Amino acid sequence: MLELGEYHKMIIDRDVSPGLYLRDEEENEVLLPGKYAPEGFALEDEIEVFVYLDNEERPVATTLKPYIKKNGFAYLECTSLTKIGAFVDWGLDKELFVPFSNQVTPMHEGNWYLVYMYLDERTNRLVGSSKFNKFLDNTEVTVQKHDEVDLIISHFSEHGAHVIVNERHQGLIHKDTIFEDIRVGDRLPGYIKRVREDKKIDVLLQPEGYKSIEPNAQFIYDELKANGGSLPIHDKSSPEDINAYFGISKKLFKKAIGALYKDRQIKITDQGIELTNKDA
Repeated sequence: MLELGEYHKMIIDRDVSPGLYLRDEEENEVLLPGKYAPEGFALEDEIEVFVYLDNEERPVATTLKPYIKKNGFAYLECTSLTKIGAFVDWGLDKELFVPFSNQVTPMHEGNWYLVYMYLDERTNRLVGSSKFNKFLDNTEVTVQKHDEVDLIISHFSEHGAHVIVNERHQGLIHKDTIFEDIRVGDRLPGYIKRVREDKKIDVLLQPEGYKSIEPNAQFIYDELKANGGSLPIHDKSSPEDINAYFGISKKLFKKAIGALYKDRQIKITDQGIELTNKDA
Protein backbone atom coordinates (compact mmCIF):
# COMPACT_ATOMS: atom_id res chain seq x y z
CA MET A 1 0.00 0.00 0.00
CA LEU A 2 1.25 3.48 -0.88
CA GLU A 3 2.06 5.69 2.11
CA LEU A 4 -0.05 8.83 2.29
CA GLY A 5 1.71 12.14 2.72
CA GLU A 6 4.89 10.96 1.01
CA TYR A 7 6.56 11.28 -2.39
CA HIS A 8 6.76 8.17 -4.56
CA LYS A 9 8.56 7.35 -7.80
CA MET A 10 6.10 5.57 -10.04
CA ILE A 11 5.72 4.27 -13.59
CA ILE A 12 3.01 5.51 -15.96
CA ASP A 13 1.07 2.30 -16.55
CA ARG A 14 -1.93 3.33 -18.64
CA ASP A 15 -3.77 6.37 -19.97
CA VAL A 16 -7.52 6.44 -19.24
CA SER A 17 -10.23 9.11 -19.34
CA PRO A 18 -9.84 10.33 -15.70
CA GLY A 19 -6.06 10.56 -16.03
CA LEU A 20 -3.03 8.30 -15.74
CA TYR A 21 -2.81 5.16 -13.68
CA LEU A 22 0.58 4.77 -12.05
CA ARG A 23 2.22 1.70 -10.54
CA ASP A 24 5.22 1.08 -8.33
CA GLU A 25 7.60 -1.87 -8.06
CA GLU A 26 5.16 -3.67 -5.77
CA GLU A 27 2.31 -3.20 -8.28
CA ASN A 28 0.50 -0.68 -6.09
CA GLU A 29 -1.64 1.59 -8.25
CA VAL A 30 -2.85 5.16 -7.91
CA LEU A 31 -4.62 7.61 -10.20
CA LEU A 32 -2.93 10.82 -11.34
CA PRO A 33 -5.77 13.13 -12.54
CA GLY A 34 -5.38 14.30 -16.10
CA LYS A 35 -4.77 17.93 -15.16
CA TYR A 36 -1.51 16.88 -13.48
CA ALA A 37 -0.26 14.73 -16.37
CA PRO A 38 3.26 15.84 -17.41
CA GLU A 39 3.67 17.26 -20.90
CA GLY A 40 4.95 14.84 -23.50
CA PHE A 41 4.57 11.80 -21.24
CA ALA A 42 4.88 8.25 -22.53
CA LEU A 43 3.80 4.96 -21.02
CA GLU A 44 6.49 3.41 -18.81
CA ASP A 45 7.96 6.85 -17.98
CA GLU A 46 8.97 7.22 -14.33
CA ILE A 47 7.66 10.28 -12.48
CA GLU A 48 7.65 11.47 -8.88
CA VAL A 49 4.27 12.15 -7.30
CA PHE A 50 2.82 13.02 -3.91
CA VAL A 51 0.03 10.76 -2.63
CA TYR A 52 -2.87 11.86 -0.42
CA LEU A 53 -6.64 11.36 -0.09
CA ASP A 54 -8.96 13.27 -2.42
CA ASN A 55 -12.32 14.78 -1.42
CA GLU A 56 -13.92 11.34 -1.61
CA GLU A 57 -11.26 9.85 0.68
CA ARG A 58 -9.58 7.90 -2.13
CA PRO A 59 -5.79 7.77 -2.59
CA VAL A 60 -4.79 10.08 -5.42
CA ALA A 61 -1.50 11.35 -6.83
CA THR A 62 -0.39 14.84 -7.77
CA THR A 63 2.71 16.38 -9.31
CA LEU A 64 2.18 19.51 -7.22
CA LYS A 65 4.63 20.09 -4.38
CA PRO A 66 2.79 20.60 -1.07
CA TYR A 67 4.26 22.89 1.56
CA ILE A 68 4.44 20.03 4.05
CA LYS A 69 4.71 16.26 4.04
CA LYS A 70 3.93 13.60 6.63
CA ASN A 71 5.76 14.04 9.94
CA GLY A 72 6.97 17.49 8.89
CA PHE A 73 6.39 21.11 9.89
CA ALA A 74 5.32 24.16 7.90
CA TYR A 75 4.00 27.67 8.47
CA LEU A 76 0.51 27.63 6.93
CA GLU A 77 -2.41 30.01 6.48
CA CYS A 78 -5.82 29.22 7.93
CA THR A 79 -8.33 29.56 5.09
CA SER A 80 -11.64 28.54 6.66
CA LEU A 81 -13.35 27.41 9.85
CA THR A 82 -15.99 24.77 10.53
CA LYS A 83 -17.87 23.55 13.58
CA ILE A 84 -15.24 20.87 14.21
CA GLY A 85 -11.98 22.55 13.23
CA ALA A 86 -10.09 24.62 10.70
CA PHE A 87 -8.59 24.18 7.25
CA VAL A 88 -5.13 25.39 6.25
CA ASP A 89 -3.62 25.85 2.81
CA TRP A 90 -0.86 23.31 2.23
CA GLY A 91 -0.51 23.85 -1.52
CA LEU A 92 -2.97 21.22 -2.78
CA ASP A 93 -6.57 21.40 -4.03
CA LYS A 94 -7.88 19.68 -0.92
CA GLU A 95 -6.94 21.68 2.17
CA LEU A 96 -5.46 20.20 5.35
CA PHE A 97 -7.82 19.75 8.30
CA VAL A 98 -6.78 20.79 11.82
CA PRO A 99 -9.33 19.59 14.42
CA PHE A 100 -10.12 21.86 17.37
CA SER A 101 -8.48 19.27 19.64
CA ASN A 102 -5.19 19.80 17.75
CA GLN A 103 -5.15 23.59 18.13
CA VAL A 104 -3.08 25.30 20.84
CA THR A 105 -5.43 28.27 20.62
CA PRO A 106 -8.47 28.62 18.34
CA MET A 107 -7.36 29.33 14.78
CA HIS A 108 -8.66 32.36 12.92
CA GLU A 109 -9.18 32.67 9.20
CA GLY A 110 -6.35 34.60 7.53
CA ASN A 111 -3.84 33.98 10.32
CA TRP A 112 -0.72 31.85 9.92
CA TYR A 113 0.28 28.94 12.17
CA LEU A 114 3.15 26.54 12.53
CA VAL A 115 1.62 23.12 11.83
CA TYR A 116 2.80 19.53 12.11
CA MET A 117 1.19 16.97 9.78
CA TYR A 118 0.75 13.31 10.67
CA LEU A 119 -1.31 10.30 9.64
CA ASP A 120 -4.19 9.66 12.04
CA GLU A 121 -4.11 5.87 12.39
CA ARG A 122 -7.72 5.73 13.53
CA THR A 123 -9.15 7.47 10.45
CA ASN A 124 -6.23 6.90 8.03
CA ARG A 125 -6.35 10.61 7.18
CA LEU A 126 -3.63 13.22 7.07
CA VAL A 127 -4.34 15.86 9.71
CA GLY A 128 -2.57 18.91 11.05
CA SER A 129 -1.75 20.03 14.58
CA SER A 130 -0.51 23.32 15.96
CA LYS A 131 0.39 21.49 19.20
CA PHE A 132 3.76 20.78 17.64
CA ASN A 133 5.74 20.42 20.88
CA LYS A 134 4.19 16.99 21.47
CA PHE A 135 5.93 15.79 18.30
CA LEU A 136 9.38 16.93 19.44
CA ASP A 137 11.63 14.96 21.78
CA ASN A 138 14.85 15.87 23.58
CA THR A 139 15.09 12.56 25.45
CA GLU A 140 17.75 11.26 23.08
CA VAL A 141 19.50 14.25 21.54
CA THR A 142 21.03 13.47 18.15
CA VAL A 143 23.16 16.64 17.81
CA GLN A 144 26.32 17.89 19.49
CA LYS A 145 28.34 21.08 19.90
CA HIS A 146 29.35 22.81 16.63
CA ASP A 147 26.95 20.72 14.50
CA GLU A 148 25.30 22.61 11.66
CA VAL A 149 21.54 22.03 11.84
CA ASP A 150 18.29 22.99 10.14
CA LEU A 151 16.07 25.33 12.15
CA ILE A 152 12.45 26.43 12.07
CA ILE A 153 11.53 29.43 14.23
CA SER A 154 8.53 28.26 16.28
CA HIS A 155 7.84 31.17 18.65
CA PHE A 156 9.41 33.90 20.77
CA SER A 157 9.61 34.41 24.52
CA GLU A 158 11.45 36.68 26.93
CA HIS A 159 14.42 34.31 26.62
CA GLY A 160 14.75 34.49 22.85
CA ALA A 161 13.65 32.52 19.78
CA HIS A 162 12.44 28.98 20.29
CA VAL A 163 13.34 26.70 17.40
CA ILE A 164 12.73 23.25 16.01
CA VAL A 165 16.07 21.54 15.41
CA ASN A 166 16.28 19.12 12.47
CA GLU A 167 12.50 18.63 12.80
CA ARG A 168 13.20 16.48 15.90
CA HIS A 169 14.22 18.56 18.92
CA GLN A 170 13.38 21.78 20.73
CA GLY A 171 16.08 24.42 20.99
CA LEU A 172 16.58 28.05 21.98
CA ILE A 173 18.44 30.95 20.41
CA HIS A 174 19.12 33.31 23.31
CA LYS A 175 17.99 36.87 22.62
CA ASP A 176 21.45 38.37 23.19
CA THR A 177 22.82 36.30 20.28
CA ILE A 178 20.21 37.38 17.72
CA PHE A 179 21.50 40.07 15.37
CA GLU A 180 19.19 39.68 12.40
CA ASP A 181 15.49 39.90 11.64
CA ILE A 182 13.89 36.49 12.13
CA ARG A 183 10.23 35.57 12.22
CA VAL A 184 8.02 32.64 13.16
CA GLY A 185 8.06 30.06 10.38
CA ASP A 186 11.49 31.04 9.04
CA ARG A 187 13.68 28.13 7.96
CA LEU A 188 17.39 28.78 8.29
CA PRO A 189 20.67 27.08 9.17
CA GLY A 190 22.00 27.18 12.72
CA TYR A 191 24.78 25.82 14.89
CA ILE A 192 24.69 23.95 18.17
CA LYS A 193 26.29 25.98 20.94
CA ARG A 194 25.82 23.32 23.61
CA VAL A 195 23.60 20.51 24.81
CA ARG A 196 22.89 20.98 28.52
CA GLU A 197 22.79 18.19 31.09
CA ASP A 198 18.99 18.49 31.16
CA LYS A 199 18.98 17.92 27.35
CA LYS A 200 18.04 21.52 26.54
CA ILE A 201 19.76 22.71 23.37
CA ASP A 202 21.31 26.17 22.93
CA VAL A 203 21.54 27.26 19.30
CA LEU A 204 23.37 30.01 17.42
CA LEU A 205 22.66 31.53 14.03
CA GLN A 206 26.39 31.75 13.31
CA PRO A 207 29.18 29.27 13.99
CA GLU A 208 30.93 29.85 17.27
CA GLY A 209 34.55 30.57 18.01
CA TYR A 210 37.37 29.53 15.71
CA LYS A 211 34.98 28.11 13.12
CA SER A 212 33.70 31.59 12.29
CA ILE A 213 36.76 33.80 12.69
CA GLU A 214 38.32 33.11 9.32
CA PRO A 215 35.25 33.69 7.11
CA ASN A 216 34.29 36.83 9.04
CA ALA A 217 37.84 38.16 8.82
CA GLN A 218 37.83 37.60 5.07
CA PHE A 219 34.43 39.25 4.76
CA ILE A 220 35.58 42.36 6.67
CA TYR A 221 38.81 42.48 4.63
CA ASP A 222 36.76 42.38 1.41
CA GLU A 223 34.48 45.15 2.70
CA LEU A 224 37.50 47.31 3.49
CA LYS A 225 38.86 46.84 -0.03
CA ALA A 226 35.46 47.67 -1.53
CA ASN A 227 35.29 50.90 0.51
CA GLY A 228 38.66 52.43 -0.30
CA GLY A 229 40.57 50.68 2.46
CA SER A 230 38.84 52.10 5.54
CA LEU A 231 35.58 51.94 7.47
CA PRO A 232 34.34 54.07 10.41
CA ILE A 233 33.84 51.03 12.65
CA HIS A 234 36.21 49.70 15.31
CA ASP A 235 36.25 47.66 18.50
CA LYS A 236 34.68 50.51 20.51
CA SER A 237 31.69 50.84 18.14
CA SER A 238 28.25 49.86 19.42
CA PRO A 239 26.90 46.35 18.73
CA GLU A 240 24.08 47.94 16.72
CA ASP A 241 26.47 49.84 14.42
CA ILE A 242 28.60 46.73 13.92
CA ASN A 243 25.58 44.62 13.08
CA ALA A 244 24.27 47.30 10.68
CA TYR A 245 27.58 47.28 8.79
CA PHE A 246 28.47 43.60 8.83
CA GLY A 247 25.46 41.62 10.06
CA ILE A 248 27.48 39.93 12.84
CA SER A 249 27.75 40.31 16.60
CA LYS A 250 30.31 42.58 18.25
CA LYS A 251 32.01 39.53 19.76
CA LEU A 252 32.55 37.94 16.35
CA PHE A 253 33.60 41.30 14.88
CA LYS A 254 36.28 41.77 17.54
CA LYS A 255 37.60 38.26 16.95
CA ALA A 256 37.71 38.86 13.21
CA ILE A 257 39.53 42.21 13.34
CA GLY A 258 41.81 40.75 15.98
CA ALA A 259 42.82 38.07 13.50
CA LEU A 260 43.36 40.69 10.79
CA TYR A 261 45.38 42.90 13.16
CA LYS A 262 47.53 39.99 14.30
CA ASP A 263 48.21 39.20 10.65
CA ARG A 264 49.13 42.88 10.10
CA GLN A 265 46.40 43.32 7.54
CA ILE A 266 44.70 46.25 9.27
CA LYS A 267 45.30 49.16 11.61
CA ILE A 268 42.80 50.10 14.33
CA THR A 269 42.45 53.83 14.95
CA ASP A 270 40.08 56.15 16.80
CA GLN A 271 38.31 56.74 13.48
CA GLY A 272 37.84 53.09 12.56
CA ILE A 273 39.74 50.30 10.85
CA GLU A 274 41.88 50.58 7.71
CA LEU A 275 44.04 48.36 5.59
CA THR A 276 47.76 48.59 6.22
CA ASN A 277 48.32 48.41 2.47
CA LYS A 278 45.47 50.11 0.67
CA ASP A 279 47.03 49.37 -2.70
CA ALA A 280 47.02 45.61 -2.16
